[in-house]
Amino acid sequence: MAETADAAGLPVLQPRSPREPEFLEQLAGLAVDCVPVVAYGALVPPAALGVPEHGWVNLHFSLLPAWRGAAPVQHAIMAGDEITGASTFRLEAGLDTGPVYGTVTEPIGPRDTAGDLLGRLAISGALLLVATLDGIAAGTLVAEPQPAEGISLAPKLEAADAQVDWSLPAHVVDRRVRGVTPVPGAWTTWRGDRLRLGPVVPVAERSDLAAGELSAGPDGVLVGTGRGAVRLGDVQPAGKRMLPAADWARGARPAPGERVGP
Repeated sequence: MAETADAAGLPVLQPRSPREPEFLEQLAGLAVDCVPVVAYGALVPPAALGVPEHGWVNLHFSLLPAWRGAAPVQHAIMAGDEITGASTFRLEAGLDTGPVYGTVTEPIGPRDTAGDLLGRLAISGALLLVATLDGIAAGTLVAEPQPAEGISLAPKLEAADAQVDWSLPAHVVDRRVRGVTPVPGAWTTWRGDRLRLGPVVPVAERSDLAAGELSAGPDGVLVGTGRGAVRLGDVQPAGKRMLPAADWARGARPAPGERVGP
């Protein structure tokens, strides 16, 4: 984006923090009407929020007040939501608490990963952001306060949050794996090393496997869960490339009753 702005002859400000006095002076000097924000990783201080006439307008990938925070798409999938969307709202001092200008909705498919869903929302959300800025410029759009009900939080996900808990039911394991795909990436352990996992498929009818127990056979590579089993898709052993689970199992040769996970 910075390269595109440079090519168009537009000034580019890249402060380490929006609190820097030099940045605030430069922002005021530009006399901007409004500052659109997408996936900005820092809280904007009140001193900066008050500079543009129409404030800062954030594009957030949830239907606020649901999933306030850094990872709304991931948490929506992990929670089993069937519908999500994007919202534009005016930034204020609280975390994603400002009044909302507009929303778009997006269904969550049964096999959607966070990457799939984010890709679609990036397109529909961009259109929403442009329409919001046009409405603000025309004076036809008024932001409405968020409801007091329906608030949920979506904190940033770390690698530790992506470790699979095989004691959970198969459908929950499936949602959690898809929710952290591709980042930070689901994983478990195998013989003491980390094994990264691509999306899995629930196999509810298999109830004979203990949580974490592996079974490689004609039905694929299955892992038992707290209820049912899941079929592994692609896996990535430590230091190697991603490959189909069946190919991995032929080399790993899991013994009967052997398990993944701690």
